[in-house]
Amino acid sequence: MKLTDEIVIKAPKARVYAALNDPDILQQCIPGCEELTQHSDTELIARVVLKVGPVKAKFSGEVALDKSRAPDHFSLLGQGDGGVAGFAKGGADVTLEEDGEDTLLRYDASAQIGGKLAQLGSRLVQSTAKKLAAKFFKSFAEILDEERVS
Repeated sequence: MKLTDEIVIKAPKARVYAALNDPDILQQCIPGCEELTQHSDTELIARVVLKVGPVKAKFSGEVALDKSRAPDHFSLLGQGDGGVAGFAKGGADVTLEEDGEDTLLRYDASAQIGGKLAQLGSRLVQSTAKKLAAKFFKSFAEILDEERVS
C-alpha cells in the first residue's frame, strides 16, 4: 500500500522539523496514540489503538528515524505488533520545503500488513490509512497554527 500527499503548514521549516521530532506533539497528532516515548534521538516506542473496519487492535511498536539529510528530508521506518489482529510495518520519506513563511510538507509512505488486518481487503485498509494520515496532518497543522497565534 502506498500513500503520497503534500500539505502546507503555516510555520517556518525549522519549527515544522522540530515539531516532527517532538514526542509530545506527535502523540497529540497520532490517531489512537496512548503512549509515545523517545528511546533515543532516532528511536521512538509507541502504543496505539486503532479500529480498521470490524477489527480493533492495540499495537506496540518501534519507529526508527534517519535524519542524515535533515532538516530538508528525513525518513522513518516502523513496525507494530497488534497481537491476533496482525502486524503492520512500513516507512515514509518526508520532505520539507520553505514556501514563504510557510512550509510545504510532502510525504511518500508505504506499508505492509498481515494477520486479520490483511483479510479485511485492500480498499478498506487503504481508505482507513488515508483517513488516519489526513487526521494526523490536520491535527499537526492545527497545533502549529495555534502556536503561531498564541
